[in-house]
Amino acid sequence: MKFGKRLKDQIQETLPDWRDKFLSYKELKKLVKLISSAPTLLNGSTEYDKAEAEFVYLLNNEIDKFNAFFMEQEEDFIIRHKELQHRIQRVIDMWGPDGNRPCGILFKEEMGKIRKDIVDFHGEMVLLENYSNINYTGLAKILKKYDKRTGGILRLPFIQKVLEQPFFTTDLVSKLVKECESIIDAVFLAEEEDLREIREASAAVTVAHQGIFRNTVAALMTMQEIRRGSSTYSQFSLPPLNLPDSDLADLIQLNSSIPIV
Repeated sequence: MKFGKRLKDQIQETLPDWRDKFLSYKELKKLVKLISSAPTLLNGSTEYDKAEAEFVYLLNNEIDKFNAFFMEQEEDFIIRHKELQHRIQRVIDMWGPDGNRPCGILFKEEMGKIRKDIVDFHGEMVLLENYSNINYTGLAKILKKYDKRTGGILRLPFIQKVLEQPFFTTDLVSKLVKECESIIDAVFLAEEEDLREIREASAAVTVAHQGIFRNTVAALMTMQEIRRGSSTYSQFSLPPLNLPDSDLADLIQLNSSIPIV
């Protein structure tokens, strides 16, 4: 699948509020074509230098857009992670770790709600990791097109700059993803009967929530596909993915196994 089509699909499959935060790949591609096809824009000429400066300016604007959005989401995730931990602790303090104090049914219902919110939260963080991956890959590809068609040498220095950007660094988000999975394992792996009741308490899932599950699985599959490389694979086009394929498979299984009603 061509990258432009893959990016378009990802934009459609992500959360609605995120759709204008992705790389403006189509517009950048048009600019590369315009620069490379203009007979007066000879490499080294004043006109060429101006066109290249405009291209770099647009790329820098895209990076600023990525960083602002990514850092805003990252900050929100840190706050939500702490809130979920506090919610779990409040429920345990009220009803005991196994819900064996009075009103055990209320314990299971509340924990079911928390579990749904954790899985929802987990899905959004995976989507943000995918956001980082696909935008980085898009930058690498558009820079490759630029150098190939214009004879420029932007790709290497620009990618080195990108590697230092906040949106590229997904270590914190990856850590929060792992912690969410640990919470699910530690808190919610109860007896089968308890699991059934928790799932039933989570059954009132909205259409929007269903969308997060589907979008998360789609994002995981895209990350897996990008990780495996393509005909244009190189050290510059490798996305910032810190999860081995085995972990990706586990995440896909986790998100696709959640009951959808």
